[in-house]
Amino acid sequence: MVMGASGSKLEKALGDQFPEGERYFGLENFGNTCYCNSVLQALYFCIPFRDQLLEYYANNKTPGDAEENLLICLADLFMQVSQSKKKTGVIAPKRFVQRVKKQNELFRSYMHQDAHEFLNFLLNELVDILEKESSAEKDSPQSSSPEKVPNGPVQPLANGVRKEPPVTLVHKNFQGILTNETRCLRCETVTARDETFLDLSVDIEQNSSITSCLKNFCSTETLNAEDKFFCDKCCSLQEAQKRMKIKKAPHILVIHLKRFKYIEQLGRYKKLSYRVVFPMELKLSTSDDVDTEYSLFAVVVHVGSGPNHGHYVSLVKSHNHWLFFDDENVEMVEESTLQTFFGSSHEYSGNTDHGYILFYEGLGGKS
Repeated sequence: MVMGASGSKLEKALGDQFPEGERYFGLENFGNTCYCNSVLQALYFCIPFRDQLLEYYANNKTPGDAEENLLICLADLFMQVSQSKKKTGVIAPKRFVQRVKKQNELFRSYMHQDAHEFLNFLLNELVDILEKESSAEKDSPQSSSPEKVPNGPVQPLANGVRKEPPVTLVHKNFQGILTNETRCLRCETVTARDETFLDLSVDIEQNSSITSCLKNFCSTETLNAEDKFFCDKCCSLQEAQKRMKIKKAPHILVIHLKRFKYIEQLGRYKKLSYRVVFPMELKLSTSDDVDTEYSLFAVVVHVGSGPNHGHYVSLVKSHNHWLFFDDENVEMVEESTLQTFFGSSHEYSGNTDHGYILFYEGLGGKS
C-alpha cells in the first residue's frame, strides 16, 4: 500500500478536523479504469450501503477455496479501506477490477468505458448474487426449522404463486418504484404498471436544473401516429397519453444525466455540455403527495469533449467536507467547486468537466 504525497497533504489540510475512524484512499488506475474508481468512491461514501456491505462481509466470510464473486471482492475492497491503519493513501483495487473483467467482456478492453453502464452492471450483479444466496439458504435443509416443517422440504405454493424475491441491501438503499400510466384517449381507460428502478436516467436541456429534468421525466406525452397504444378495452391501437409517476422514493436517489445523445445526421453519439444545475438539497414528490428531502453527497464527473474518450473523477461529501477523487489523488475542495461541474451555457466553451451521475441521500424526514 502506497502512502501518496496527496495523502499527507490531505491530513495536514484537515488537521484536527480529520473525522474519527474515517479513511480517504485514492484508487490506482489499471489503464482506463477511472470509470470504475469514480463509481467505487461514490458507493464507498454512501454510508448506509457501506455499513450494510461490511456487516454482510463480517457474517459471510468465505473459506479460501470458496467461489469468489463480485460482492465478496467489493466488500473486501471496502474492508481494506475502512480497516487501514493509515488514514490516507492509495489502494490498488486489482482483485475487484479483475473480477469485473472476468464477469463482463464489455469491460475487458482498455477502451473508454461508461461509468453509468458500470454502475448499472455492478448493482444488478450484486442483486443477482444476494438473491441466489437467499434462495439457496431457503432451499437448504438446515435452514428450515423442524418445528415449522415437520415433513421435510416446504411444499410449493398453491397455484404456482412465487414468493416475492428477497429485499437485498441494494434494494434497501437504491430501489424506488415508478408507475407507468397510460390513458386511452378513446375510452379513457387508465392502464397502470409499476416498475422498480435503481437509478433514474433523465433527458437534459440547455440552462436547466435537476428539478426541471425530473418534472420533464414525469410529464405527460401523447402517443399517436406510429406510437399508438394497444388498448385492451378497445381491442385496437388508439391514441393515448402516457406519464411516469414516482410512486416510492428510494433512500439513495441516483440520477444519471443523459449527456450522450445519438445524432442521426452525424451517425454517432455526441456529448451534450449543457449547463444543468444540481442543488445541494432536493425535494422529490411521489404520486401520493409525500415529499422526500434529499442531500447531495456524491457526483461522478465526465471530463472530455466526446463519448468515446475522456476521464472520470468524483466529488464526495464526507463529514461536511467535500473531497475530490481523481484515481490515486485525493484532495479537499470547497463546496462552491461543485458549480464548475454544472456544464456550459454555450456550446463551444473550454470547460469539458460535467456532472454525469448524482447521488442524493434521503434525509429521513418526510413532509
